[in-house]
Amino acid sequence: MASQNPQGIITSMLDNDFYKFTMQNTVIKLFPYAHAKYRFINRGNHEFPEGFASILQEEVDKMAALKLSQEEYVYLQKQFSFLDPTYLDFLKGFQYDSSEVEIEQDGKNLEVHIQGLWYRTILWEVPILSLISELYYKVKKLERRSDSSVTAVVRTKMDRYKGLGVKIAEFGTRRRYSYWVQDLVINTLKMQGGNNFSGTSNVALAKKYGVKAIGTHAHEWFMFHAAKYGYKMANIVALENWVDVYRGDLGIALSDTYTSDVFFESFDKKFSKLFDGVRHDSGDPIVFAKKTIRHYQKLNIDPLTKTIIFSDALTPDKVVEITAFCKGKIQMSFGIGTNFTNDVGVEPMNIVIKMSDAKPKRKKWMPVVKLSDVAGKYTGTEEEIKLSKIILGLENGN
Repeated sequence: MASQNPQGIITSMLDNDFYKFTMQNTVIKLFPYAHAKYRFINRGNHEFPEGFASILQEEVDKMAALKLSQEEYVYLQKQFSFLDPTYLDFLKGFQYDSSEVEIEQDGKNLEVHIQGLWYRTILWEVPILSLISELYYKVKKLERRSDSSVTAVVRTKMDRYKGLGVKIAEFGTRRRYSYWVQDLVINTLKMQGGNNFSGTSNVALAKKYGVKAIGTHAHEWFMFHAAKYGYKMANIVALENWVDVYRGDLGIALSDTYTSDVFFESFDKKFSKLFDGVRHDSGDPIVFAKKTIRHYQKLNIDPLTKTIIFSDALTPDKVVEITAFCKGKIQMSFGIGTNFTNDVGVEPMNIVIKMSDAKPKRKKWMPVVKLSDVAGKYTGTEEEIKLSKIILGLENGN
């Protein structure tokens, strides 16, 4: 049985993306004294109804009752040998503390701030985003299509992906219409996708359906390293630490925290050989694919031995375009999020929670930024973004 929280929307400790657990393991091991701050960013300028903050707070408070069940503990132990036994024991005793989360509402504007020890606060992002999304539709009474219609849409998309012969994973926890819809999507993908369905980022649903849990690390991994080691060293030390902990497992590197150009300067022959590939999360996917192929070729590495995981706002048409370019040049796989879990007849939300500040051991709070390959995905203060770009030699900070 899963760990239960019958009064809340989130009913399992594992209802989270896999990379949160893989990163938490490394944080406990390498940075147990580090602190972090996160903030909610309403990219879509969604208007929240009166009283929304209170409803969200109630759900967040209920998460304190969650505990990893023995069955879930055994599942993690058997499936993921690269997670330390000490970490799994820690997770078995872990409980959410809602005092780490501050939720406020001013008119139609919602503010969410998270602060505390990084190894604790790292688990909040995904479930809070999924709660905001699900509650938004529930409170505003924005009804979706029927289960059969949702299933039909997923089947149609998966048939198209199968026709392309590509691997598809589901990455839609954060902005799902509801947990029920995500469950329905994964069930359909498993039945319809066959060998073309490679798994899901959601650990609870990976366990339920016996599919692979997929994920490595997120932007915050590199953002923290910038706060501790400086912008020029952030990519190198973040990759080195990842390799030191996982020794070849979890070998897909995220490429765009400080732009892919800066990343590839650090992604030398050692890392290019050690990592199985890279993940694309912003900017033109074809431009990125060309850049990645050239990078491997320059190092005398056959691009066909490496993989790009594409995960940026994918649609069937975009997957067709990417596949047409990459086929025969480099391996590829696709992580599709909102287009699976919130293509149900309502407007999908455009929301994120990002690390805003980090405090390495015995240091003051340091602002952190994400530059990305498109300016629209930048996070952080204007001053810190400008400073980081000057340090990294990007556009003289403009």
